Amino acid sequence: MVYETVIGLECHVQLATQSKMFCGCSPDYAGSPPNSHVCPICLGMPGVLPVINRQAVEYTLLTGLALRSEIPESTKFDRKNYPYPDLVKGYQISQYDMPLVKGGIVEITVGDAAPRQIRLERVHLEEDTGKLTHTADGSLVDYNRCGVALMEMVSQPDLRTPGEARAYLMKLRAILRTLGVSDADMDKGQLRCDVNVSLRPVGQETLGTKVEVKNLNSFRAVLHSLEYEIQRQTEILDRGERISQETRGWNEERGTTVSQRSKEEAHDYRYFPEPDLPPLFIERSWLAALQARLPELPDARRTRYMTQFGLGAYDAEALSTDAVSAGLFEATVAAGADAKKAANWIQNDVARLRSEADSSVAGPENGHVLDARHLAELIRLVDDGVIGISAARQVLPRVFSTGAAPRAVVEELGLAQVSDSSALQAAAQAAIESNPAAVADYRSGKTSAINFLKGQVMKETRGKANPAVAEAALRKLLD
Repeated sequence: MVYETVIGLECHVQLATQSKMFCGCSPDYAGSPPNSHVCPICLGMPGVLPVINRQAVEYTLLTGLALRSEIPESTKFDRKNYPYPDLVKGYQISQYDMPLVKGGIVEITVGDAAPRQIRLERVHLEEDTGKLTHTADGSLVDYNRCGVALMEMVSQPDLRTPGEARAYLMKLRAILRTLGVSDADMDKGQLRCDVNVSLRPVGQETLGTKVEVKNLNSFRAVLHSLEYEIQRQTEILDRGERISQETRGWNEERGTTVSQRSKEEAHDYRYFPEPDLPPLFIERSWLAALQARLPELPDARRTRYMTQFGLGAYDAEALSTDAVSAGLFEATVAAGADAKKAANWIQNDVARLRSEADSSVAGPENGHVLDARHLAELIRLVDDGVIGISAARQVLPRVFSTGAAPRAVVEELGLAQVSDSSALQAAAQAAIESNPAAVADYRSGKTSAINFLKGQVMKETRGKANPAVAEAALRKLLD
């Protein structure tokens, strides 16, 4: 039997609000002692009343507008009851039948395939839960995360491959970061994902039995858990057995999913309207003002990069989905750099430095600075023959970490390129005398041997030789 995979994603996004969803506690709890960012409202103490966070509502509405969703005129919050200990009060304030945002579209592209539109079912607001830590002596709970504004984004079952699921998540993250509603850093738990996956015979319309894999916190985990689960379900169906509807977890070390519990249905949570919060009515004038605040989104930015700067589809896609890279690219081009060369530097050397520093190229507060004018200057130094590409790659880390001007670093490190043919004559002669086999190859018609000899000149001059001048000196001596 040949099966078709059907995948839907539920993404939980921590919103970058100044306070939690229903109280005044700071949501910036990273590095804080356990249970130090809590108050009676977070902890559900008797007699307290929640207050809706206006910024969280605005961020959710902005997301809906960016996704071309429907924004109903009225919405409400509900109580979702469950027995787990990660919420003290025994219920979560969420939204059930009247979400803040309905529908929406995320366009994805995988490889050379045509773009696909993935539909969203809904986007709603809720409060986050605490964090459970299981030890040999029992389970511990840290409630610092409890009550943080959380946006849940539920897709339709439109995805068909693990690669599409990964592309969907990456596009979603790019949109969220462009809007500024969340940093959406999966490593920090700001973007978490549950995947729902089922198989059905090709050509069958009815969906197969759905299995949910919970709390995936990396693109790698999403990709590999889906690959594993598809293989596991295929083997079960091929044996003529039934798939159990359940919730499973992902074991990164073993590369397998593991059963956790049977899947709950909506009635298991006993939803009912939250009695302590009034319904919300979204005025159309408010919505129009938010619409006017929308920035240029990744898809529009990608198209503009291809038309305005002549970038290929790959470069345009890579830059447009990272707001920091996009800003640096446009500023570098505005400072006089060639667009293609700027794109190459930003996607390769700059990206590596950012990854190693685990920070954005944003400013001196984190000790890592890259002024777009400096990147443009570095590109010009290479174009003008002042330094070679290998020397430029030595200069960039110093510029990145200190904010020094590239030309000053070149002078400090003595990396200026030697372009005087007479000065390179001796190095070229030494390379020829030390490598008779390469010389013989060249004179017998193997012209590529000149590259080896040129490399020896570069080695002799510690990378300072102008490659074109070095090659000319070699050919003059050889010919």
